[in-house]
Amino acid sequence: MALATFGAGCFWGVEYFFKKVTGVTDCTCGYMGGKDQFTRYEDVKKGISGHAEVVQVEYDPTLVSFEDLLDIFWQNHNPTTLNQQGGDIGSQYRSTVFFHNKQQKTAAEAAKLALVRSQKWGSRAIVTEIVPCQQFHKAEEYHQDYLAKNDLPSCHISY
Repeated sequence: MALATFGAGCFWGVEYFFKKVTGVTDCTCGYMGGKDQFTRYEDVKKGISGHAEVVQVEYDPTLVSFEDLLDIFWQNHNPTTLNQQGGDIGSQYRSTVFFHNKQQKTAAEAAKLALVRSQKWGSRAIVTEIVPCQQFHKAEEYHQDYLAKNDLPSCHISY
């Protein structure tokens, strides 16, 4: 198994999309990229911890590639809005790829460049960060599978 970690706004929607992928064995909502060694949702939500809401994806690379996961990441959020996804505003909702190794870094940078060259977003800059993986903090249990537990549709945002 391998790990990939993505921030693309509210982690409930990000988790929703990755859980549907063949080869993904687990998705865990959590926090990464902040200044504190420990954090909790209240601090992340207020934007005071510096953490992003992320989903850590465990996957079988013989069934799904990291590049396939990147495609899903790019397709399911707006990578041109700095620290915002729809009505969710703040650095905790930033677009980011936390790479776990050099191969992931290289793949993420190549995918970002390809997205820029595709002109899918016109002349708008792709603001997605590509940064080293940091300490992962698992979100509180009520955040795990939140949409399914509460019988809610995806919180996917239309652009």
